[in-house]
Amino acid sequence: MISARLRDRLPRAAPAVVLIVAAAVAMDFTVNVLILRAPANFTPYMTMLISTIIAVPLALWVVGQTLSLERMRDQLSASVADKDARQAEAEAALERLGETKRLYRLLADNLTDHVALWSPTGERLYSSPSIERITGFTVEEFMALPPTAIVSEADFDRVAALIRTLQPGGPPAVATYESFRKDGASIWIESTYSRLGDGSNILIVASRDITERKQLELKLVKALELAEGASAAKSDFLANMTHELRTPLTAIIGFAEVLRRSRDLSKTADRQVGHILDASHTLLSVVNDVLDFSRLEAGGLELDPAPFDPSAMASSCAALVEERAVAKGLAVRVKAPKSLKPMNLDGPRLSQVLLNFLSNAVKFTAHGSITVALSQTVDGDTAVLRGEVVDTGIGIAPEHRDNIFDRFSQADAAVSRRFGGTGLGLAISRRIIERMDGKIGVDSAKGRGSTFWFEVRGPLAELHPPEETHAVEGLDADAGVRLLLVEDNAVNRELIRTMLEPFGVELETANDGVAGVEAMRQGHYDLVLMDVQMPVMDGLTATREIRAMEGARGASTPIVAMTANVLPEQIANCLAAGMDDHLGKPISPTKLLETVARWSGRTHAA
Repeated sequence: MISARLRDRLPRAAPAVVLIVAAAVAMDFTVNVLILRAPANFTPYMTMLISTIIAVPLALWVVGQTLSLERMRDQLSASVADKDARQAEAEAALERLGETKRLYRLLADNLTDHVALWSPTGERLYSSPSIERITGFTVEEFMALPPTAIVSEADFDRVAALIRTLQPGGPPAVATYESFRKDGASIWIESTYSRLGDGSNILIVASRDITERKQLELKLVKALELAEGASAAKSDFLANMTHELRTPLTAIIGFAEVLRRSRDLSKTADRQVGHILDASHTLLSVVNDVLDFSRLEAGGLELDPAPFDPSAMASSCAALVEERAVAKGLAVRVKAPKSLKPMNLDGPRLSQVLLNFLSNAVKFTAHGSITVALSQTVDGDTAVLRGEVVDTGIGIAPEHRDNIFDRFSQADAAVSRRFGGTGLGLAISRRIIERMDGKIGVDSAKGRGSTFWFEVRGPLAELHPPEETHAVEGLDADAGVRLLLVEDNAVNRELIRTMLEPFGVELETANDGVAGVEAMRQGHYDLVLMDVQMPVMDGLTATREIRAMEGARGASTPIVAMTANVLPEQIANCLAAGMDDHLGKPISPTKLLETVARWSGRTHAA
């Protein structure tokens, strides 16, 4: 079989063979016929055969060489074309790289943040031109600066310690520190540090000027400090106001109570003393409302949930206003179904709300009745308690119902002038109920009475029977109690002496804490009544010194705070100082006698 290579060459060699054979025949004809004139010697067939034998290999070789040259030419052309393509590709890549570098340079030159590169040995490798905008130093100046030139030593050490914790390719770290511009001005910088994870361990730092943000933060901190200072000043003012108002009220209410118990008063004098007491209690109620609302507004209300009986609460609140209601010819009714279950809520606070509703009902009702109604919806282990106070009073116009629970708000100016009041009671009630996540509202029609109501949800509870206790009636006339009264106000000293004299109390007084401590050092007493705010030495300090002195003797005399400081935190301070109990001013004669009897041990059972 003819090989593929020979098959490729034969077609291209045939013309050359024909040409050679024709040339040989022509040459034989020319020489023998035309030149030598010997036609007999002209042998075209022989010449054709011989020339064919010679021409075929020669033509094949020539064709082979030609094919080789063509292949070499094609390979060379392909190589040149490939080289051109690679060169074009390389040129395009170089152009793209140049564009990328230009963009990166443009980005670096126009960044508002500063970008810097540091070698693993702590040498600066690069700094973006934005450093001049931030610090005032040119790139050349900044690159020549030592690292500690524009930061404090403490900040430098802190940042250096942070950088040492970085891992190549790991998460970045952020630091904020104070720096200094070329002109000496102070600025605040926030820098983000990270190490490249490509094996170079180069540190890249991106920094920005946060001076405005820092100044705003400092202003906010200052504003917060001012607000806290204002809040503290407000608290101090309220505490001082409480003390200053309750101190004179102590004398007014106390001596009025003493006079009222006297058998020597005429009917007119007795009535006038009653007016003094009523007016004093009204003023005390105003003081209490202002303090309660201030504490609620400041978020100082802490709930104290405990098991309580809703029916007992309603009956107790109704009993407190019944005397005033009867004096106006009003009937007070309580509707509480026997199925009401005890609940775990802040009963005293709910009593405060209910009592406020009742007080308003008595105030704004001229005739008719007042009804306290309770209902309960049980849902598993919880229940919703609804309390209502329904009156037949003056009612509330629709345009005033929306703001009746706002602070310092009453229905209108005429109501305020006619009935008085601060307008804080309902505002306090709303905040108490909202603090319990409950609802509060009013349904009313002008001239047809009102229904004030609240709803609160809480867990059901079980009431344990109270422990059997002996009621304290008070002191016997021959009780023989030896009592030390530490009080700086002379009027209050006289009042307490007057209240206790009929009961055989041997009373000694001291007008400040120093005198009180000295009296305790010199004598023995069954009980100490201690004021708190006194000159020279206050009652808290005096109590601590007495307790320290008694600790050495192994004795302990009951000390009861008798003070106008009645805020919860003030009571807690009294107990923390070592006092055993707290008696708030104005002083109730009954509570005073009960306290003296209980703590002196001179009680007798009812």
